[in-house]
Amino acid sequence: MKMNLLIDELSSIDSYRRYGKINRVVGLLIESKGPSASVGDVCLIHIKNGRKKVMAEVVGFKDENILLMPYTSIAQISPGCLVEATDKPLEVKVNDELIGQVCDSLGHPSSGMAFSKPVVNVPTNQDPPDPMTRPRITEPIELGIRSINGLLTVGKGQRVGIFAGSGVGKSTLMGMIARNTTADLNVIALIGERGREVKEFLEKDLGPEGIKRSIVIVATSDQPALMRIKGALTATAIAEHFRSEGKNVLLMMDSLTRVAMSQREIGLAIGEPPTTKGYPPSVFALLPKLLERTGTDQHGTITAFYTVLVDGDDLDEPISDTARGILDGHIVLDRALAQKGQYPAINLLKSVSRVMNTISTPDHLRAALKFRSLLSQYSESEDLINIGAYKQGSSPEIDEAIHFRPKMLTYLRQAESESVNLKDSVHQLINDFGQEMSSNGV
Repeated sequence: MKMNLLIDELSSIDSYRRYGKINRVVGLLIESKGPSASVGDVCLIHIKNGRKKVMAEVVGFKDENILLMPYTSIAQISPGCLVEATDKPLEVKVNDELIGQVCDSLGHPSSGMAFSKPVVNVPTNQDPPDPMTRPRITEPIELGIRSINGLLTVGKGQRVGIFAGSGVGKSTLMGMIARNTTADLNVIALIGERGREVKEFLEKDLGPEGIKRSIVIVATSDQPALMRIKGALTATAIAEHFRSEGKNVLLMMDSLTRVAMSQREIGLAIGEPPTTKGYPPSVFALLPKLLERTGTDQHGTITAFYTVLVDGDDLDEPISDTARGILDGHIVLDRALAQKGQYPAINLLKSVSRVMNTISTPDHLRAALKFRSLLSQYSESEDLINIGAYKQGSSPEIDEAIHFRPKMLTYLRQAESESVNLKDSVHQLINDFGQEMSSNGV
């Protein structure tokens, strides 16, 4: 009986290797006559008489040709090179030995580490969890940053965007969160970064204490667009693997904008029509597929932070607007605040956490609302106060905001090396802003 089953299994195996042949290279794309393959499948291009193979992915079709995009440069690829089908999409090898490693977009550790324990092959493209099986977010996560813990409380499984222009402190904020969080491990994707900034982030912002509990995926700006997208997908797949093991994972991606730009390169190369600001439709299809993969499932959680570059500090540009509509909250870093020396330069009045109301106590919410009210009152009257046009006693609300101004600045400012836990953040907020002021504001 067992022999018959084995014979049936062997007879069902496809023992043929399918090959095609390259007939054209245009820009980023390689056209090949065959082999039979599906979109997303990995193919191997044989160059130098078959002594070297280049991995490429099927990204589309044109007439009877398949369109390939290589994971590396197209140098040394010539007409007539054989293309071998693997009949499967890209998979990455994952186990606990990856923690503490820096990997490329394909999940290969840069240290050359060989796995000594069994690994799991995880597809980089996966479907998001069924929304009907997702548990609700009910518990806050510790991030070590007072202003976020107290005023923008983040829950386990929440997805948050960090919106900022260049040079406003995104990398520093990410490093602080990675070092101070109580998540079981960090998965950090550096997508489209300058090569100089990678080691700077690892050594300065993340530091040894952050690296030893993190898996870092790096795809620098000089790499092909497909590799940059694969970096984002690989990081998400690794986070999903550890979530399936019941862990609370913190995923950070810098930046979502560069992922969108990479997809724009690919979309335009395969002939998609440009739409809003030159972004083809596939960009706006990719973002929700990628972002919805994180969050909660029946086993564990992925709390995700995505940085979004805003051109000219414009929060309404297409990628920012799309991401803000998908994510569960956004933290806006303000250049004007950074220039005043307020770090982290979080513009509280433009930032929001959409799950804070469900995971915080009434006293905490009351104090946070009072803080926002005072900050808003002061911001609206700041010009009058600075030029001396406001006369004390004219408005009890403005007097109260002026009185609390030093405490607000103290609460919002935090040194890079400082860590403030969630309990202390909330306790300080309630003590300083949870009590009603007297009628004269003092």
